[in-house]
Amino acid sequence: MATPEQRVALVTGAARGIGAAVARRLASDGAALGVLDLEESTCASTVDAITSAGGKAIALGADVSNGEQITAAVDRLAKEFGSVDILVNNAGVTRDNLLFKMTEQDWDTVVAVHLKGAFLASKAVQKYMVERKYGKIVSMSSVSALGNRGQANYSAVKAGLQGFTRTLAIELGPFGINVNAVAPGFIATDMTDDTARRVGVTPEELQKQAASITPVRRVGQPEDIANTIAFLTSDESSFITGQIIYVDGGRKLT
Repeated sequence: MATPEQRVALVTGAARGIGAAVARRLASDGAALGVLDLEESTCASTVDAITSAGGKAIALGADVSNGEQITAAVDRLAKEFGSVDILVNNAGVTRDNLLFKMTEQDWDTVVAVHLKGAFLASKAVQKYMVERKYGKIVSMSSVSALGNRGQANYSAVKAGLQGFTRTLAIELGPFGINVNAVAPGFIATDMTDDTARRVGVTPEELQKQAASITPVRRVGQPEDIANTIAFLTSDESSFITGQIIYVDGGRKLT
């Protein structure tokens, strides 16, 4: 079985935000990282942060909704570091709108990146994990899976990822592969800042509003998600699979 020193992790959508925080945390725990985003050049800051701290990382450019591109990226990572032991399906986009305003392209884009992307990346890495009888796959769901106004597309794919996670846990468990999902609540990122501006408030105002309806009375930070994923991709979580972990400060309870 792979040891912590031998782990190789691929994090999609890792140029910034949650993905970058996850990549940095896994690197600090000893993993070699494949930092993947749509454009390889945008991964430079994450890779630099890892390598300057003494870690190993390479930048990878791929459209996760393109099977040939994501398979080539996974194979390149395996060739560089010898395996792929961890996958974090984090790549995502938003195309929020009410149903009557939502275009077919809005729907297709979100489904392609989140749901098809997780399928293609998981399919590409599983051959390495099955061969080694070891692997950790974590996909990014959301509290929006429970329903959220103006996010019919996003809510649908985040709920879909939960079913995808449970199914892969059943299929891949016999091969020593754990598959789980993390469902964040409000996390302060560039994406939520963009949402604030789109609805006509400042990021600070939106965060204050979100904190006021969160039991712990604060919004989440990317590191909150990274910490959870670090546990789910560690050997300490080897008896946990097929689970959806809500990291939302208690929002699911209200």
